[in-house]
Amino acid sequence: MAKQIVYHGSYCEVENPEIKQGKYTKDFGVGFYCTILEEQAEKWAKKYETPVVNIYEYNENPNLNIKEFTIMTEEWLDFIIDCRSGKKHDYDIVIGAMADDQVYNYVTDLMMGQITREAFWELAKFRHPTHQIAFCTNRSLNCLKFLKAEELIK
Repeated sequence: MAKQIVYHGSYCEVENPEIKQGKYTKDFGVGFYCTILEEQAEKWAKKYETPVVNIYEYNENPNLNIKEFTIMTEEWLDFIIDCRSGKKHDYDIVIGAMADDQVYNYVTDLMMGQITREAFWELAKFRHPTHQIAFCTNRSLNCLKFLKAEELIK
């Protein structure tokens, strides 16, 4: 991958992305989250009073430590469980499917022993495809070039 357009849904223009520690654990840990799916970024943005989609050019840096999950696998699931449990990782960028609200509920049920792994995969396979890129280090943010921000109509 050379250059690619990525989107970030927010409540404001984010010309200079930062990695901020949030109050909730996320799929791929602490990071600045983007997606290649514009509709998904719009959905993220529409959770806010003033929805804004920020658009960036992503230039991959082969010197960074990048983990990519091309499909939802046991390794992907274990990685999300670890990150959502607060475990740290050493990747600059993590790319893969997103555990949306419903899949997150399945992950939580699995973590609490309320469903089996087999049940998780049976439930998760019917979910709409999602995508996320987590920029997890300040070095990784250098791969992003801000292009513009678009305020959405709710």
